[in-house]
Amino acid sequence: QKAKKAVTKGTHIKKTRKIRTTVAFHRPKTLQRSRQPQYARKSRSSSKKFDAHAIVKYPLKTESTMQKLEDGMKTLTFLC
Repeated sequence: QKAKKAVTKGTHIKKTRKIRTTVAFHRPKTLQRSRQPQYARKSRSSSKKFDAHAIVKYPLKTESTMQKLEDGMKTLTFLC
């Protein structure tokens, strides 16, 4: 019965408006999509500087490093 009455007469519900508490209008934050480039900006990806086989190459043999060894600092300097 109620459904029939609602269809024939219609439902007239008074809509309540949202009470504005601030004067300034702030634009709502919308969906920020990440960039999806058409092509890669670099021709190839950068290779790792350090890997399991190329960490230590050879010791540095300059006068200052040899001086440190002789003075008793017991420090070796290696190039990577």
